[in-house]
Amino acid sequence: MANPFDMEVFLNGVLSGSHTTRRRHLRQAVTIQTAISNRWKRNNPWTWQQKHLAWFMDQELRDRAEPTRYYFWLTVQLIVLRLGKSWFGSKPSRREN
Repeated sequence: MANPFDMEVFLNGVLSGSHTTRRRHLRQAVTIQTAISNRWKRNNPWTWQQKHLAWFMDQELRDRAEPTRYYFWLTVQLIVLRLGKSWFGSKPSRREN
């Protein structure tokens, strides 16, 4: 098996804030990576497309609370920033109950 992609090294250049915030973003990035890897067999963020992150936000977080979705959205923003893309410019919309 190939070595797993190191999200900490990948996000190192765009992470800022307190130690706790950086740890949360790394933990969430690994959660995103695992979900995308399980669904599409794409472990490396450099191979991800907008649809992969959109799928994660829409499907994997559909039953999560709004604050949780927001914190994951912030992590997605960091991943997108690191990739040099301009996807997901606005905050996630509120869920309709």
